[in-house]
Amino acid sequence: MTTAQQQQAAKNFAAYWKDKGYEKGESQPFWLSLLRDVYGVEHPEQFIQFEEQVHLDHTSFIDGTIPATHVLIEQKGLGKDLNKPIKQSDGALLTPFEQAKRYILELPVSQHPRWVVTCNFSTFYVYDMERPRGEPEIIELANLEKEYYRLQFLVDAGNEHLKREMEVSIAAGEIVGLLYDAFYKQYANPESEHSLKSLNKLCVRLVFCLYAEDAGIFGHHGMFHDYLKGFDTRGLRKGLVDLFRVLDTKPQDRDPYLKDDNPELAAFPYVNGGLFSDENIEIPPFTDEIRNLLLEKASENFNWSEISPTIFGAVFESTLNPETRRSGGMHYTSIENIHKVIDPLFLDKLKTEFDEICAIPIERSRTAKLRTFQRKLASLTFLDPACGSGNFLTETYLSLRRLENKILVELSHGQVTMYSASESPIQVSISQFYGIEINDFAVTVAKTALWIAESQMMKETEKILLVPLEFLPLKTNAYIVEGNALRVDWESVVSKSKLNYIMGNPPFVGYSLQSKEQKSDILSIYVDEKGKPYKTAGKIDYVAGWYYKAAKLMQNTPIHTAFVSTNSITQGEQVAGVWKPLYDQFGIHIDFAYRTFRWDSEASLKAHVHCVIVGFSIAQNANAPQIFLGGKQCVAVKNVSPYLLDTPTVFVESRNKPLCNIPDVVKGSSPVDGGNLLLNQEEYDDLIESEPLAKKYIYPFVGAKEFLHGVKRWCIWMPTYNPADIKNLAKVKKRIELTREFRLSSTKAATRKYADYPSRFMETRQPASNYILIPRHSSETRKYIPFGFMPPSIICGDANSMVPNATVYQFGILISNVHMAWTRAVCGRIKSDYRYSNDVVYNNFPWPTPTEQQKAKIEQTAQAILDARALYPDSSLADLYDDLTMPPELRKAHQDNDRAVMQAYGFNIKTTTESSCVAELMKLYQQKVSAAQSK
Repeated sequence: MTTAQQQQAAKNFAAYWKDKGYEKGESQPFWLSLLRDVYGVEHPEQFIQFEEQVHLDHTSFIDGTIPATHVLIEQKGLGKDLNKPIKQSDGALLTPFEQAKRYILELPVSQHPRWVVTCNFSTFYVYDMERPRGEPEIIELANLEKEYYRLQFLVDAGNEHLKREMEVSIAAGEIVGLLYDAFYKQYANPESEHSLKSLNKLCVRLVFCLYAEDAGIFGHHGMFHDYLKGFDTRGLRKGLVDLFRVLDTKPQDRDPYLKDDNPELAAFPYVNGGLFSDENIEIPPFTDEIRNLLLEKASENFNWSEISPTIFGAVFESTLNPETRRSGGMHYTSIENIHKVIDPLFLDKLKTEFDEICAIPIERSRTAKLRTFQRKLASLTFLDPACGSGNFLTETYLSLRRLENKILVELSHGQVTMYSASESPIQVSISQFYGIEINDFAVTVAKTALWIAESQMMKETEKILLVPLEFLPLKTNAYIVEGNALRVDWESVVSKSKLNYIMGNPPFVGYSLQSKEQKSDILSIYVDEKGKPYKTAGKIDYVAGWYYKAAKLMQNTPIHTAFVSTNSITQGEQVAGVWKPLYDQFGIHIDFAYRTFRWDSEASLKAHVHCVIVGFSIAQNANAPQIFLGGKQCVAVKNVSPYLLDTPTVFVESRNKPLCNIPDVVKGSSPVDGGNLLLNQEEYDDLIESEPLAKKYIYPFVGAKEFLHGVKRWCIWMPTYNPADIKNLAKVKKRIELTREFRLSSTKAATRKYADYPSRFMETRQPASNYILIPRHSSETRKYIPFGFMPPSIICGDANSMVPNATVYQFGILISNVHMAWTRAVCGRIKSDYRYSNDVVYNNFPWPTPTEQQKAKIEQTAQAILDARALYPDSSLADLYDDLTMPPELRKAHQDNDRAVMQAYGFNIKTTTESSCVAELMKLYQQKVSAAQSK
């Protein structure tokens, strides 16, 4: 929708609703039309919710909420005064806004709105809950044609201010990149360590100066620009060196004649904080390009005061070499994703505490509690032991300061003076924040981002208190330590007796991708009580090191921790390897968790990885554990297991043989043939047409792709053959010769040895009887992994596993929802797709002990599944097992089989959920393991 179209739509909407407005009958059509016709929401009925229940001392209903944009609506009829109190059912007199606030107090913190809109059809009052005592914005329906943009927050998932901050921050990062590249070319030896470190420091200093002049920190606007403009290109380098020296020198220590010799330079304030202290920094000569870039693009044409320090820190760091970033496993974090960590870790609780204090009716008690709460905020200490550009620390600081500013709003009541001369109104400080980071440039960026955040929040506080506050010289400093967090003693950074929260986004490096040094890091950490590395330490992701060090530090403390991680540490074999030592040695428990979600970032090279968030502690938590299912939706549970399920804490460890009395699983046959023993449909047709005798040696072949997607493929299968036949089959003979040459050219001795048997698959495991085929990888979107029940005449490739000598009964158990629930709980994943493993999934699965009658029933229902599949010979299994296109006969057959299997386990069909099913399977697994160990 163009601007002109939206204006016309707003005009038409206003004209239609003029003088209309019956509260009970027209409220919903009014809002649905506004969202659909003016703001382009295609399905407004899915976007806005009406009449949500809230329980006061009676049941009430919120007129409207928009969860995606955090909006609450209180609608009144036409002509109602939005400023006038209205009598409620309990006798209270409340304005519409006060009524909305009462509803908010009954909602979970995660559902608190950012915006409250009260409306009487002709007027909208918009309250920003970041300033709950501020005056509302008022938008008249009659003016909507011109002012439609003022209600844009209704549909903007990120409000306009945040979107603007993001856009500015990304643009700022691009400018830094241009400066970086231009300076890089000027260094005499740009690849030297000293030059690269100098370049990084130079970029950080320039950014601080550009921000300081736009934010008014230096003095008048454009002060840095005007100073630089006084130099030609040749003199600019010396001018910058002189400026950096002055910024690092206290006024009393400066040349007393500087004001006379160079008043422009003398006007710059003392910065402190060490940002300008290194005089060994190498600054290369300027060029006209750099001068113009700095003066025009970076200074004149850009406003640095609007950047988000949280986002910009990440974007700024992206000026590093992308290869360096990838090899370090760093992924940059959006503000939304940061809050997925810090909100349930501590921020939601702090906001709830603030709301409860504000609800105290007696002013003296409320004021005392607010002051105590402010001191509490100022006492909290945070550590990010993989802090990167500091975005977790920066966003946490901003969140605490916003909460502190709300305290100041409550305390001030319009008064200018609340604090004595010796007491600062701002008590939350960046000195409460500690970090460890291996990259020196990122350390400097993190400190700078926090200073910028401090400056921005000080400006917000000035607006509340109506008094000027001095930012320079810098009075506080974040404690960001350069070093390898897995080798650094965290208590040397901050004492655990002082620490409250550990958080962050440690590097994502899978165990197969770890460098020699990274593997050494993990082996040095994951040790038992005797100091020996765990056997599984070499097969866990790098991020596990942070979990272990955090759990160890948290001993005998109330510290709480939350990390973002790749989802692999909560799946498959890694669960026991990562988590069992933490439970056994340190007694941790999981307080909350986000199940797998896709992780996006604000970096220029976005990292699309599948992540989880795990919050854990050792001290007992008074609140029930929580599992977040998506977005802010969460459920309280009895226990969060390391599989991030509401199940007992059980570790399903790798096992070589099945726990129950069932056939072993084996891998499919592997040709190792260079493609010469395999044929597609065209090659098969050509071969059979020219050499019909070959048909007895050609068998259908199924890998995972062929099996699931119905791709026709064939193979030359000659476990035995008549040598005379080969002489008459020239094309077959040629393929056998090429297979021999392929194997002889291998670097592996075993493969070369098998060149003596070129007509055979190198690894032959094809059973002589029916077998169950299990594709090792399958889409997460399928409710059932489509296992096959195959005859021995179909050759199974090594992309699958097989259960030889299988029965229809066994097929029925394995294809059931019970086994699928087990698989989803304990299997590994590729991204989030299923990775079925023999050692963890199949060998540990606790089978039922059915009666003969139950077994016969399962055989019957399993056969019905195979029969239902056979009704659709032209459809692939991928099509048949798409939940949208699954034929009704197949769906019913599966449902009947599910019921039969659940009855064999003794599960209540009506009440057993997947989560409770897995919980029961975990108990059964424990029983069977104990029984096996006691034999």
